[in-house]
Amino acid sequence: MTVPAGLGKAARTHAVAALLRDFGPDIVEYHQQLGPAAELARGLPGPIHVLYRHTRIKPPGNPFERFRYRARLRAFDHLLFVSEAATEEFRADYPRFGGSVSAVCNPIDVEDWRGDVEDRDPLILFVGRAMQEKGLDAFCAALATVLDRHPDWRGALMLGDWEKHEAWAAPHVRALERFGDRVEVHRSAPIAKVIELTRRAAIAVTPSRVAEALGLTALEAHAGGAALVSSGRGGLREASGDHALYVDPPEAPGLAEAMLRLVEDPALRLSMARAGQAHVIAVHSPVVRTGQLDDLRGRLLDQRRGVSGQSAHPAA
Repeated sequence: MTVPAGLGKAARTHAVAALLRDFGPDIVEYHQQLGPAAELARGLPGPIHVLYRHTRIKPPGNPFERFRYRARLRAFDHLLFVSEAATEEFRADYPRFGGSVSAVCNPIDVEDWRGDVEDRDPLILFVGRAMQEKGLDAFCAALATVLDRHPDWRGALMLGDWEKHEAWAAPHVRALERFGDRVEVHRSAPIAKVIELTRRAAIAVTPSRVAEALGLTALEAHAGGAALVSSGRGGLREASGDHALYVDPPEAPGLAEAMLRLVEDPALRLSMARAGQAHVIAVHSPVVRTGQLDDLRGRLLDQRRGVSGQSAHPAA
């Protein structure tokens, strides 16, 4: 169901609301955008309104922001996050929120990413935005240590948002130029290139310094068949379970030690890659996650039917 192209914000909101009223849904599930979703939900009484956040909800920086966020959050009957870690972070930021909250992790279609865990290049991969929060500087320093010790190994950096972060990131990347073609640097590369390298790399590293809502790059690394080094912050541990080497704080010395451990122990590297790939197939597949979503939707409908009238909106 589509609305006409070229509409302004108010007209587009009105058109979407009209389609929803005609459709008469039991549940409206909004993905990600808190402000526009709250505006639609307030104008559409009747259905159960669910906000599914794939990133964190920003903690309020001042009383005005807290008031604004409370008003928006009250529009929803249920908040859904992509990890228990993100749920707990929300509860800590909004301790007065007494509403219905749960977590269902994002899925990954392994067949889009699957590589042969037995046939890997001696390659260490970083995929992420080219910024300090993602640990790029620590990865570059750790990679240099590993490549100095093991001349038969190589590195690859898939750097998103390069233009935005180039001024900070460029010096750290330039420090790897002494390795010549042993280090590939791809700036704002298309997803097809990310998949290609993820299927080839023996080791992947997710050294995020922030609490990730989930950590999709970790799921992609496991699905592709790489052994993973991770900071484990936020939802990264829920993404990987027992199938990563965790380094926290994710700074260069600890990252280098973990990477060297995998480089120098092929049996460990292979067993971790196999187990990680099996883990995402068993736990993070679309079939598993859509089943959890369907169960949640069914519970919400049962709760609504068991209560006369509309459910009260909680305060945040």
